[in-house]
Amino acid sequence: MPRVLPPPALNDAPLAPGLYVVATPIGNLRDITLRALDVLAASDLVLAEDTRVTAKLLNAFRLSARLERYDEHAAERTRPKALAALAEGARVALVSDAGTPLVSDPGYRLVREAAQAGHAVVPIPGASALTAGLAAAGLPTDRVLFAGFPPPKGAARRRAFEELAGIRATLVFFEGGSRLAASLADMAQVFGGREAVVCRELTKLHETIIRGSLSALAADPQFESPKGEIVVLVGPGREEAASAADAEAALAEALTRLKPAEAAAEVAKALGLPRRDLYRRALALKR
Repeated sequence: MPRVLPPPALNDAPLAPGLYVVATPIGNLRDITLRALDVLAASDLVLAEDTRVTAKLLNAFRLSARLERYDEHAAERTRPKALAALAEGARVALVSDAGTPLVSDPGYRLVREAAQAGHAVVPIPGASALTAGLAAAGLPTDRVLFAGFPPPKGAARRRAFEELAGIRATLVFFEGGSRLAASLADMAQVFGGREAVVCRELTKLHETIIRGSLSALAADPQFESPKGEIVVLVGPGREEAASAADAEAALAEALTRLKPAEAAAEVAKALGLPRRDLYRRALALKR
């Protein structure tokens, strides 16, 4: 049998008043950070997306806390209570069911109002399905756009994808198992043959990471209503090469401001074309 590790010792240093935005595990409970445990142990109030889920996490590490529900249905009722507690000098922790709060949940309103009221807002970083998916996908990470959950209806979903099609960044979506196949089919229709990755049950026992073109993933029968939490990442696609007309127009504009060599260098960098060829063309245009 696997050895069960004891919970780590907690830090007894006093916790300053303020709102603590605490990341919790997305699956494997060992992904909780020591600092997160310190904060949860010392908080006067813990705002939880689902108090039953958070209670299980606290019990696993032998912690107790005053829990209050804070989700899209209870937020309007709970937020004034939390702000009042902060005004009295309380230590308030905000957690979601899994991962980092404010990534696809209503917590941003509380953070905004707490900051506007002058209360300290302290991020306690940790697990996130967004960053875990990016770490494993092997897609470009220099530019990333998190698009959350796509619309549930097909027409609205395709419109949303069309709005994102021109963005040269890796796109990250969350999706439910019952809609995954339909979303992949719409992505293949709108984004074409881009590289993509489907991550299911990240950090959990049945973690699955499948890579391929969107068309291949959309045709894969294993994505017909799978169970579990799912992250879909879509690569940015390839830039189309600039045409001769694009290059000439850019050179003509640059020559109104720069010498031929400088204009050629500027356009070469902007369009990814050979500087030597552009310089020759710039000299011809200048004459």
